[in-house]
Amino acid sequence: MTADTTGVNATTKGADAIDEAIAKGIDFDGTPIPTAKLELYTKVMALEANRQRSGVSNTMRSRIVRIGAKHIPQAELDQLLTDAGFAPLKEKEIAFFYGGK
Repeated sequence: MTADTTGVNATTKGADAIDEAIAKGIDFDGTPIPTAKLELYTKVMALEANRQRSGVSNTMRSRIVRIGAKHIPQAELDQLLTDAGFAPLKEKEIAFFYGGK
């Protein structure tokens, strides 16, 4: 039995690509995602869905820092945050996201 990979490999870019692959239960290489992994992911995402939020700006900043640190040098990200009216990088964020670089 072969897995239906239609659309999974069509694009592997962007956050939606991950969600679509998870929903289909198929990794980008066409292999099925093990049931135990899918069940754990579903359980943790349900917990997250029920968590009280602190505000949109706080969440936006967190996402910018978490994702931006993968693509933008520390000093530049810090300046971009400040220019946009967000708090600059915190020492713990710098240590976590840039400490090993």
